[in-house]
Amino acid sequence: MCISLFLISLFTFVELNCENLFDCVHDSLKNDYEFLPQSERSWTKDKFWRKINNISRELISCGENTESSDWRLPDMMALCEIENDSVMLDLTKRSLLRNAGYEYVVTNSADARGIDVALAYLPMSFSLINYISFRLPPMSGMRATRDILYASGIVSDGDTLHIYVVHAPSRVGGEAKSRPHRMHMARTLCRAIDSLRVISPNANIIVAGDFNDYFTDSAVVKVCADESLTNISCKAKGRNGALATYRYKGEWNSLDQILLSSGLYKKVNSCKINDASFLLEDDKKYGGVIPKRTFKGYRFNNGYSDHLPLVLQFN
Repeated sequence: MCISLFLISLFTFVELNCENLFDCVHDSLKNDYEFLPQSERSWTKDKFWRKINNISRELISCGENTESSDWRLPDMMALCEIENDSVMLDLTKRSLLRNAGYEYVVTNSADARGIDVALAYLPMSFSLINYISFRLPPMSGMRATRDILYASGIVSDGDTLHIYVVHAPSRVGGEAKSRPHRMHMARTLCRAIDSLRVISPNANIIVAGDFNDYFTDSAVVKVCADESLTNISCKAKGRNGALATYRYKGEWNSLDQILLSSGLYKKVNSCKINDASFLLEDDKKYGGVIPKRTFKGYRFNNGYSDHLPLVLQFN
């Protein structure tokens, strides 16, 4: 009985970059040609639905409580590299998650490829009040990128939770050359949080997403320092060999981050990486394991994502 009551009080939050979760229909306003049936990847409906259900399995597996044998669905999921609303509809209403009851909000960004961010949630755990997208103002040399998604709602204990989902500008052209673009995102995010704190100084805040930066890099450091947030994910590890959410040329590092306000940080139960064995495969070039991604080059690999999920549980 005590275990059951404890589990009911846990709130599970997941962050995942889904790696090119595109549908296979062309959007005439976007450069999505790489993920169409006639493309070099032959992105067909069959491959799309395999990908959708694989992502569903990955998210479902994040509900495991490693401290016991109990399991429950994640209460909330911040998702990056989602193409559009129709993909989120398929993921929440037509995939293996269809009976879970998830609702969602998603951006409609100006990103050239059509990439968006989304937030899925269980209405019994989170009652949505409001959501809005923040578009990054134009900056010299920076192409259109993903909006920042903001959502607020009431959780089961009556507190209001404020969530910002980000997918920062990429490192295309090199880390140093593209760094000002991510700093531009960081300043935009800080202004949004500052505006919230004028109204609610002690707001419970989660910032989550793919920063395209490591936790020691300028944009992440700025957001944490300026907004008094704690990076709860910087030391997160998996149980099956993952030392971070992303592996490149044999090196583990996390581009994915979860930042918390002080009130939420005090309630943290755990923050880990979900590296369930089925999400991994052998890294034949560098040794060890690597996330099992959807493609290897242009060969369909029937995998999940090149990123692993971060799983945060708080009371």
